[in-house]
Amino acid sequence: MPPDIRLLATRFDPVVELARFTAAHPGAGGVVSFLGQVRSGAEDTPVLELELTHYAPLTLAGMDALGDDIAARWALDGLLMVHRVGSLGPGDPIVLVAAAARHRRDAFAAADFAMDHLKARAWFWKRERTAAGWRWIEPRAQDHADLDRW
Repeated sequence: MPPDIRLLATRFDPVVELARFTAAHPGAGGVVSFLGQVRSGAEDTPVLELELTHYAPLTLAGMDALGDDIAARWALDGLLMVHRVGSLGPGDPIVLVAAAARHRRDAFAAADFAMDHLKARAWFWKRERTAAGWRWIEPRAQDHADLDRW
């Protein structure tokens, strides 16, 4: 089954998405998921808004290529990657990655690989707004180190 990869400009419900994904893969012995959401920020600097922009000709194509790479590396029953763009508020879901496999190790590895690549090599520009104004968010050194594991 080909990976289910979506780029959305509107909110998604991770509970509904995960339930649908799990139901579609009844033969999987394990389903591993990761949900990334907008942080509320530090107590003294709450995040008011997160904005994700992207370059449309590359973003979905890059996500599709990542999905194909993951499907080639691990024995999966299914792979789901849903990513938001646009303006989001604290607590809003940003990304949902789920991997279904007969055995848990493949599902864990596939989901971990997907998130490391989305975090460090993403085709997105992120900035957050606090009371002090806007600031750009760049991948951290740890994000690149996580990617280097692969």
